[in-house]
Amino acid sequence: MFRAFTEHPESVGETYLEHMHSASWFAMTMFVGGLACLVHAILPFACQKSGSRRIRDLYERMVTNRHRAPQTVGVETQGFLGYAEGI
Repeated sequence: MFRAFTEHPESVGETYLEHMHSASWFAMTMFVGGLACLVHAILPFACQKSGSRRIRDLYERMVTNRHRAPQTVGVETQGFLGYAEGI
């Protein structure tokens, strides 16, 4: 059971706590970006670049600056609780 908490963080080169911090940053960034998009939907003159700026920041941090740990050959990954791959 403990392995379920450490397998994915190790696959991206992080400890459990480092991964929790990083995932929390992503969650808050998406939440704030979503709020900005809702404000923009109601007030088109407001938050005109907030959503796209957050998407760019998320992309840069997740894809451009990613440092993955080496993958072990033959290790099958599971999704959330073994159900959804990629969650």
